Amino acid sequence: MIALVNLITIKERYVMKKSSLTLFALASLTATQYATAFEQGDLILRAGFATVSPDDASSNIVVGSDLGVNVAVDSNTQIGLNIAYFLTDNINIEVLAATPFTHDVNFGVSDPLGTGDQLGEVTHLPPTVTVNYYFNDASSKFQPYIGAGLNYTIFFDEEFTSANTAAGLDDLSLDNSFGLAAQVGADYMLNDKWFVNASVRWIDIDTEASFNLNGADGSVDSIEIDPWVYSVTLGYRF
Repeated sequence: MIALVNLITIKERYVMKKSSLTLFALASLTATQYATAFEQGDLILRAGFATVSPDDASSNIVVGSDLGVNVAVDSNTQIGLNIAYFLTDNINIEVLAATPFTHDVNFGVSDPLGTGDQLGEVTHLPPTVTVNYYFNDASSKFQPYIGAGLNYTIFFDEEFTSANTAAGLDDLSLDNSFGLAAQVGADYMLNDKWFVNASVRWIDIDTEASFNLNGADGSVDSIEIDPWVYSVTLGYRF
C-alpha cells in the first residue's frame, strides 16, 4: 500500500513538472514573439540596394530661342542606407542616405545635334527625412508602415559627354532641390535583432539647368525628376 502511494506521488510530481516545463516553454515563446517587434527607444540601421527611377518631365532647352527639344533622366541603382529611431512603439523618424546616384541625361528626341542621344550625366545625393507609422502591434513579425517627410537633393559633378563638349556645350549646372517625400514599406523580423525590409518612396525633385553653348547662355527652366525609389535592405536593431 505504501509503495502504491509513493508511486502515485511520484507520478503526480512528474505530471506537475511536465506541466510547469510546458508552461515555461509557452511563456518563453510568447516573450520571444513580443521581443521581435520594435518598441520605443529602438535604433535601427538598414543597408542594401536602392534604385532611383525618375518619373521625369522637362521644359525645352533654350539657347536664345526654344530649340524644341527637352531632356530625360535615366534610372540608377546604388547602395542604400537608412537609420531610424522609434519615438513610440508605432512611430519612428527615419533618415535616408545612399552612395551618390549618377544618372545619364538624354535628349528627349533622338540625336538632335548629331552628337548622340546622351546629353551628359549628373550625380546627386537625396537625403530624406520621414516620419513613419507602423500599423501592427508588438506580437507581429510582419511590420508594415507608411510615412511622409522632406527631401533635399544636392546635385554635383554635372558634365556633358565629350561629343557635346566638342560641339561647344559646357558649364552644365543643376540647382539643388527641396521637396516632399512619401513612402510605404514593411519590415519582417528574422529574430530579435535582424530583419529584412522592402520599401517604395516617391520624392518630389524639381530643378533647373543652366549651361553655355559656344558663348551663349542656355537653360532648361523646369526639370521634374520626381523619382520612385525602390529599396531592399537588411536591418539590425540596436
